[in-house]
Amino acid sequence: MNKKNTSKTPYRERFRRCNLEYTNERLWEQSYLKARCKELHLEEEYMKYKIRLMISSLTVFVPMLIILIVALQVIIWSFTEYNKYIYINAIFDLGSLILVTGLLSINFFEGFINRHRWVLTFTSTLSAYVVVLGDIAFNTYYYYKSDWPLNTLYDVFVLCMIYMFLPIPSSKAAALLAISVSLTYVIYFIHFMAFNEHNVAKYVHGLDIVSIDFFHYLGFNMMGIFFRIMNDTMVRSSFLDRYQFITEEIWLRQARRQESLLLDSILPPQIAKPIQKSIKEKIMRPDNDFYHLGTSRKAENFMSIQIHNDLVKVLHDLYARFDLAAVSFKVQRIKFLGDCYYCVAGLGEADPDHARMAVSLGISMIANIKEVSVNRSLNIGMRIGVHSGTLFAGVIGEAKLQYDIWGTDVNIASRLEATGSPGYVHVSGRTLSSLNAEEYRIYPGTEAAQKDPVLQKHPMSTYLLAVIPSRDSDNIISVVEGVPNLDLQTVGSNRKSLILKPDSLSDEMREEFRKMPVGGLKFQFPWSRRERNVKIEKVERDLGLYCVAFKDKSVEWNYLHQPDYIFKYSVALGWGIGCCLIYIQSVNNSDLFYTGVFIDIMAFFVLTFLLFICWYKKVCWWHSGQNELRSYGKLSCAIFHLFEKIQHSFVLRLTVYMMIIVCYYMVLSLILMSCEKDQYELDIIESKLYNYDMDPFTCFHPWAYTNMMALILGMSYTFARIPFALKTFIGCIEAVAFVLVVCFQYAFIFEHSVTTSPYLKAEIAHSCRVCMMLITMYAKERQTEFNTKMNYKLNLDLQKKQKSADVTNQSIIILLNNILPSHVVEVYLSSIARHELYYENYRMVSVMFAMLTNFQMDLPSLRVLNDIITAFDRLLSAYKQYYVVEKIKVVGCTYMAACGLDFSLIENIDSNSNFGSTSLSSELEQVRSRLESSIRERNHDEVAFIMATFALDLMRVLSVCNKAYAGKPFDRALSTGEIRIGISTGQIMAGVVGASQPHYDIWGNPVNMASRMESTGLSGHIQVTKETAQTLEEFDVMCYYRGLTFVKGRGEIPTYFVGIDKDLKFMSKKIDRVSENPSDLKPDLDGS
Repeated sequence: MNKKNTSKTPYRERFRRCNLEYTNERLWEQSYLKARCKELHLEEEYMKYKIRLMISSLTVFVPMLIILIVALQVIIWSFTEYNKYIYINAIFDLGSLILVTGLLSINFFEGFINRHRWVLTFTSTLSAYVVVLGDIAFNTYYYYKSDWPLNTLYDVFVLCMIYMFLPIPSSKAAALLAISVSLTYVIYFIHFMAFNEHNVAKYVHGLDIVSIDFFHYLGFNMMGIFFRIMNDTMVRSSFLDRYQFITEEIWLRQARRQESLLLDSILPPQIAKPIQKSIKEKIMRPDNDFYHLGTSRKAENFMSIQIHNDLVKVLHDLYARFDLAAVSFKVQRIKFLGDCYYCVAGLGEADPDHARMAVSLGISMIANIKEVSVNRSLNIGMRIGVHSGTLFAGVIGEAKLQYDIWGTDVNIASRLEATGSPGYVHVSGRTLSSLNAEEYRIYPGTEAAQKDPVLQKHPMSTYLLAVIPSRDSDNIISVVEGVPNLDLQTVGSNRKSLILKPDSLSDEMREEFRKMPVGGLKFQFPWSRRERNVKIEKVERDLGLYCVAFKDKSVEWNYLHQPDYIFKYSVALGWGIGCCLIYIQSVNNSDLFYTGVFIDIMAFFVLTFLLFICWYKKVCWWHSGQNELRSYGKLSCAIFHLFEKIQHSFVLRLTVYMMIIVCYYMVLSLILMSCEKDQYELDIIESKLYNYDMDPFTCFHPWAYTNMMALILGMSYTFARIPFALKTFIGCIEAVAFVLVVCFQYAFIFEHSVTTSPYLKAEIAHSCRVCMMLITMYAKERQTEFNTKMNYKLNLDLQKKQKSADVTNQSIIILLNNILPSHVVEVYLSSIARHELYYENYRMVSVMFAMLTNFQMDLPSLRVLNDIITAFDRLLSAYKQYYVVEKIKVVGCTYMAACGLDFSLIENIDSNSNFGSTSLSSELEQVRSRLESSIRERNHDEVAFIMATFALDLMRVLSVCNKAYAGKPFDRALSTGEIRIGISTGQIMAGVVGASQPHYDIWGNPVNMASRMESTGLSGHIQVTKETAQTLEEFDVMCYYRGLTFVKGRGEIPTYFVGIDKDLKFMSKKIDRVSENPSDLKPDLDGS
């Protein structure tokens, strides 16, 4: 809540008509803070914290009370001429000290007090009246026993004690108690005036003096009420700030944990951490452009998640079981490829038993798939291939990062699976040699394995293994089946609301509140045990001992330059105290001269002007009915701006503070200026010589002057956001100046005033009152300043920690968005359980498979492959800018992508968009023109054209790479420069399957057909299905009929090549429709 507004209003804008902006000030209104605490259900926790603060105040007050009374007794014994009456004073003071200390010590039992909070008010009331009645009883005793009128000693101290130290939870109760104490003293004064004929008593407690005392008590009560209200406001604000920061920290911590778990389930930590570190470094750069990358773009018409497709349900059920089994056998799943499950044993950590683990997982998979077949009445089987050897593992490319493996032995394992037999684990001789043959039934390998060309390159014996699973597979199955498939309709709930519920406080939050600093002196009972708070102790060491200034000057500077939104209340109190001082001074100087009247008027005018400036905005806010839309004139806007400038400027606030203090001393100085010391001394001498009673207040009333000084001293400490060292310095200067006035310049006048103890010099009594006030204000203000700065520093440290956590959070989000589609990341981070089935239906999506042909899977070739895939990913960013093309995965040398996974963003492509791809920017005009001229229903078939355009750009990128490689001295065999592409379009499903490692994939006939179009195609060509070719011709792209091509599972179907010229540009359509007659068109079938 303490946030500095750094925006500056242009000069010309300052004096135009404006609206009243009261948002920041409203956050510091006590009514708002109370309502906010109740809204967040924090009132009970706040009261507990407030009680701890009040108990800490007692730890300051009780030692201070002991020191003050002992010091007073020492002073009395040292400066009293006759000691025979001192013991009475000591009895009263020490008796009051013992009673007050005993009563207040009950409040140190925090548990008891929290259960019986009325004890706080009860013991405080008794303690206050013990001091008051002891003070009055002492004076009354000497007056009636020795006819010695004494001035009260503890009246000001009791008021300070009630408002600043006593643990009274309610501000109203504290005000009522203080007012009753003030009235008690006023009644005591009136008693002497009405019922005693002693002239001295009348002089001491005359009517004018009673009115002076009334305004004196009024001033102290205003100051005390102000302190209670502002202290409650500051504490509530700090408490809510703490709640906000702790809430954000808990949310960030839990969100980061969720994201880290998701990231670690996709990429191994040793791979993810270096990438994440690089992203964090880029985020921390001052010129970074990464913050927007962590924000997912959401479509307005977000698709629903439906549970109705048997295929995806079966895959999810199986893959979830497989993932749980893989975790059990310490096998790491790499990826899915359609209905293929790739995994590796012994990859993350060396495992000498890796072969047995992999085979055991395979046998477990067979058991699971048999059970799923029986439960779902399906006829499905599973081939499993296992081979042992070496491989390369890592991440290639820049977009949609995926952990993958490469190598000859990887290809062998893949062929073992392809040539295996359902229901058996097909292993190589190398793998079998690492197993205990007695645990398995071993059969010879299949004939297909003996004839497979890949396996024939590496002559080996293969075997089929079968065994009854030795593990308890039912446990894993039951775990998966125990997770319900929820029918989730929409996604996009607020993650924070899922993590933190506003109607309940966590134990962690309560513990953080319990650790909030309370200041005070730290002591403990012998039987109690106090826990150390290292964080609090560290912050305490950052603060000075006496003036509580931050040792780090920059932190102190930032603290002081925060805006002070309660400044207007301090000015209002300053105005009220100023009025009391002016009245007291005018009563003291009944024959005020013209200069004195002018000074009073000028001081009142300055205080009133400051009050007007600071409260004009608040009054307008009240008058407008809290309507911020109301417009105000130039003058009002100028006043608003001036006040806001004062609020936000430390220098201006300090200037106003000094102006108020100067006004006070202008008024106070009039009392001394109007006094003729020589005449007063002469009148005293004559009254002694001629034995007559003179008015002792012909010059001024010494105790009125002392009380005025005490008021000014209290006001010197009340302003917030003023350096405590400066306030203490000013207070000490004021006390020293007062002592000099009392003991030297006007010593004769103060010597002849009433004292507070028999035979104690009056000037000592005056000095004691001001010094007690200084010590009391210093002790309380130091504790308040300490708590405020401790909370500020802790919140500052928490903000820094949050920034660091936020950077980590952003880096994880960016990395996750570079692995999964953005809305999929949001789904998983929105607390959807990992075993829940999540998929989406799309009516029109174009799928592409692009394979780099004749690529050797060795380390040098992998480096070239990484360069090419990276170039493809960079091209993808131009298309990905509007989510029109989504990279799905890279499998070996095959690049898989899809277009149309978010139609709304395709529709919203701006005609003025600056695409990185010149092909896309020019050819999208064809999409727009066709869409604008088309009168038929939109079916989003433009995705086929965009996909084909992306495929053509891939060929162009590869051509540029070939030219770059041609000029470098390295083995040309590393890059053949050939690419084979297949595209198919239609309805698909996309979703996440798996349990321990969520995997995003797409399924459907277009996926299978695009894969077949690539595998049966020719290098340098884009092969498409008939439906896709018809769509492309509508966008003026020629498609050549290739002929009937055999496709596994479909038989012979007509396929087409996209027309591409030698400059790698689309060829324009030559005929009106696609011909199915091979003789109509002459395609280039030789791949040239």
